[in-house]
Amino acid sequence: MASILDTVNQRTQLVGQNRLELLMFRLNGRQTYGINVFKVREVLQCPKLTALPHQKGVIRGVAHIRGQTISVIDLSAAIGGRPVENTENSFIIITEYNRTVQGFLVGGVDRIVNLNWENVLPPPSGSGRSNYLTAVTELDEKLIEILDVEKILHEIVPTKMDISDEVAATLKPTAPSKRMVMVADDSSVARKQIQRALEPLGLDIVLAKDGLDALKQLEQMASDCHSITEKMSLIISDIEMPEMDGYTLAAEIRTNAKLQDLKIVLHTSLSGVFNQAMVNKVGADEFIAKFNPDELAATVNRYLAETSEG
Repeated sequence: MASILDTVNQRTQLVGQNRLELLMFRLNGRQTYGINVFKVREVLQCPKLTALPHQKGVIRGVAHIRGQTISVIDLSAAIGGRPVENTENSFIIITEYNRTVQGFLVGGVDRIVNLNWENVLPPPSGSGRSNYLTAVTELDEKLIEILDVEKILHEIVPTKMDISDEVAATLKPTAPSKRMVMVADDSSVARKQIQRALEPLGLDIVLAKDGLDALKQLEQMASDCHSITEKMSLIISDIEMPEMDGYTLAAEIRTNAKLQDLKIVLHTSLSGVFNQAMVNKVGADEFIAKFNPDELAATVNRYLAETSEG
């Protein structure tokens, strides 16, 4: 099964084309889920797990893989479903999210599919299970659900959202009036984390639920001015978002005369050495891996100071 990922690092040609590749998997039933291939390190048959005392119920134990001890999370139990019963016939998807490595225990792994983000939509409202979804798509007349892994991980090990006192002491609003910053992210947890980290800067934060929503808001704001920078200092954008991803959003901003001077910070849980090449390709200004509140606040403060001086 690991061989299914042999060419992952060769797939950066998808950047800026609003496309993604999903590794499809199942939990306990027939429902199919998807995870971005760029977040997957390895897929393997579930090894023997070592239980730890006082561990949370959704953590089934730890696995020792290639010299590294990795926590294994029962993904079905984490979203309120039945725990995976037979681990011997199950798989672990080793992933890297928000600077940490973890394994997700799943019932079965299917295949990798190549999709257009335009065909990936926000989850339907009113469904209890949608609390753990960031997007859905349809393939072969079947609904594919994309989980909000950031929310799942935050519930298991809450992420530190406040900046440190040391960094807070160096931050201050760089202009007498509030500065406007946009945050584009399909995860409600991620949007709250960013807002919390930027509070000390006294910013007027505009939220967008995905890249298309962000682009429409920016175009509307810029419709009655020469440049969007008259109203907004920068945008902090996730990369993985339904309908339009962060790479495509950045490329669209750079080709729009009224938007092209906007500073763009890509802020994502995607990992890999190819990130800087991707940033350069779409014309973004910087890439920051999620989630370090000190680093994010300091970066935004630096750009605000630069635009104020300019």
